[in-house]
Amino acid sequence: MRDSVAGDGSVEGWTDRLRDLSPAYFGLVMATGIVSLAAFMMEHRLVATTMFYLNIGQYAVLSALYLLRLWRFPGRFFGDMFTHAVGPGYFTSIAGTGILASQFLILRENVAVGAAFWGVAVLLWLCLTYAIFTALTIKRDKPSLDKGINGAWLLAVVATQALSVSSALLAARIGQPYRLEFNLLALSMWLWGGMLYIWMMSLIFYRYAFFQFSPGDLAPPYWINMGAMAISTLAGSLLILNAPQAPFLTSLLPFLKGFTLFYWATGTWWIPMLVVLGIWRHGFERFPFRYDPLYWGAVFPLGMYAACTWQMSRAMEFDFLSGLPRAFLYIAFAAWSVTFVGMLRALFRIRGARS
Repeated sequence: MRDSVAGDGSVEGWTDRLRDLSPAYFGLVMATGIVSLAAFMMEHRLVATTMFYLNIGQYAVLSALYLLRLWRFPGRFFGDMFTHAVGPGYFTSIAGTGILASQFLILRENVAVGAAFWGVAVLLWLCLTYAIFTALTIKRDKPSLDKGINGAWLLAVVATQALSVSSALLAARIGQPYRLEFNLLALSMWLWGGMLYIWMMSLIFYRYAFFQFSPGDLAPPYWINMGAMAISTLAGSLLILNAPQAPFLTSLLPFLKGFTLFYWATGTWWIPMLVVLGIWRHGFERFPFRYDPLYWGAVFPLGMYAACTWQMSRAMEFDFLSGLPRAFLYIAFAAWSVTFVGMLRALFRIRGARS
């Protein structure tokens, strides 16, 4: 641990890096988890299982680091949380926990452990959602829109939809009297996440079109523009599949199918736009391409798009889409591999600097 964290091998170097730990680092768990789930859906069981166990280890290490950061640097921990630019990164802890819960439910059919992680995700969602948005509302000194908002704000949508997904998965695996309640919770979170996306995306698109935009402004979390719609599609697809278990979902099937397709189409629209902007950033503007923890926020949407398209094709019998999720699974796995190697190289460079 010390060798991989300390820049110069000293206690000061180790603590400096702990203090500066990105609030969005649970994006690593999100990305690994969804690529694992997508691989399992498409019957790549060895890859799925390997990444599942890796994700358990990553979650444990990150949880320990965040708790240690809270203990050693409470001022910095909460200061980051209530800052417009980086505070939304804490929502990755909710989404990562929810996705790990989904892994236990799907890969291991372990309802007890899955429900335990689901409970942790609910607690985190309640604490972080109302703490962050309340603090950002009442604080006196606020940045302008172009400085204060970015794609990371949509992590609040992803966190909410991750709870919808894990709630729907739990509902499909437990009996009465709680099946209806979990389906209602999944539906409610799905609707809330959709409303939150509309609010935030309006501001983000306004920032795109009416403020100066530099290559440095196009941080990797802007891929969450697509990822938030992808996970909304996944949650909607699971609700459609759960409809036979819940009469109120059956009565809402036209609405569920319409909005699920709407979310998927919106997410699909974002993909070429984000690719073009990425080419502009790195190709034309020569913005340096080096590892940053925020790149996990770009890997996650690719894996989520593969998973959501696969589930939507099942829920709505779109068999003609079967090749698309497989192609995106390979793209997502390649992006995950490149980013993971970049993370390891960054850690080894730190070790080399120490020696």
